[in-house]
Amino acid sequence: MAFEVLGISPSGFSMVPAIDPHKAEVAAEAGTMVMDVLSRGLRPRDIVTRDSLENAIAAIACSGGSTNGVLHLLAIAREAGVELTIDDFDRISERTPLLCDLKPGGQYVAPDLYEAGGVPLVLARLKDAGLLHSDAQTVSGRTVGDLAEEAVEKEGQRVVRPLDHPIKPTGGLAILRGNLAPEGCVVKLAGHERLRHAGPARVFEGEEQAMDAVRRRSISAGDVVVIRNEGPAGGPGMREMLAVTAALVGEGLGEDVALITDGRFSGATHGLMAGHVSPEAVRGGPIGIVRDGDEITLDVDARRLDVDLSADEMAGRVEAYAPPEQPYPGAALAKYARLVSSASDGAVTR
Repeated sequence: MAFEVLGISPSGFSMVPAIDPHKAEVAAEAGTMVMDVLSRGLRPRDIVTRDSLENAIAAIACSGGSTNGVLHLLAIAREAGVELTIDDFDRISERTPLLCDLKPGGQYVAPDLYEAGGVPLVLARLKDAGLLHSDAQTVSGRTVGDLAEEAVEKEGQRVVRPLDHPIKPTGGLAILRGNLAPEGCVVKLAGHERLRHAGPARVFEGEEQAMDAVRRRSISAGDVVVIRNEGPAGGPGMREMLAVTAALVGEGLGEDVALITDGRFSGATHGLMAGHVSPEAVRGGPIGIVRDGDEITLDVDARRLDVDLSADEMAGRVEAYAPPEQPYPGAALAKYARLVSSASDGAVTR
């Protein structure tokens, strides 16, 4: 017990993760900046503009950031009254090189990025590539271009690649459409090389069913795992499907199956996965009509997610599909489920 109280294991190694000594200083500086922002009367709408949002998308694409950035930035744009669509993410990612060698697909973690030069170094790369709206204002009162100019790159660092040696020529996100995703879906491209997969559907009405199938080893190489009723309204709340994707990797299937869901993923997801499939199943989305054995094709280059069914067959199935009954989620989540919009619109309440 004494070892535990002191944070030291019996072997003599610390049981408490090391804390960066600059944390207290950073916290104090953040508080000072908050008071400065208030004194200047700076408002979120002064900062959140079309240019700043496009800068944020480029930073996600350049760094191999999480697909959750799509939801968050769409929601922020809606709140700020800025026009932004899911297709803007594909357009910006397509022109932005993937430069940051970060986990889970790469070798390094956030402290390594900080030591290499931090976010200013990423901004500097984007500026040099002509992909940064340099005049966009920041909370400091200076422009993002000013911060890029002041970037200090650690000599010999390998976390952020030079522009002439990217990890990939295009960014870490792609938006697909098709007869299974009329409103779009999101694929994370960082960390794997596969851009196409075709195979039979294995359909599950929620994450727990899919996890049980993986545990029973009933998923086969070549399958397309379909997890539905996990969207903003269907969940409700749009859980991350991290457990299933991790389990598939653990079973050695990470490079041999694909997964599609109207739910979302964590930034730690591995493999060819399409999330945020919209419309979701409980809102009449075509993902709700897929049956075991249906042939599904996920083609990143073509930006398509399709099931091999005729329009008439799909229409008949849509009319017949009823989502499984779920336990009452409680008053707050029930209200949320009624009001929440599509993931393709940021999953905001209306």
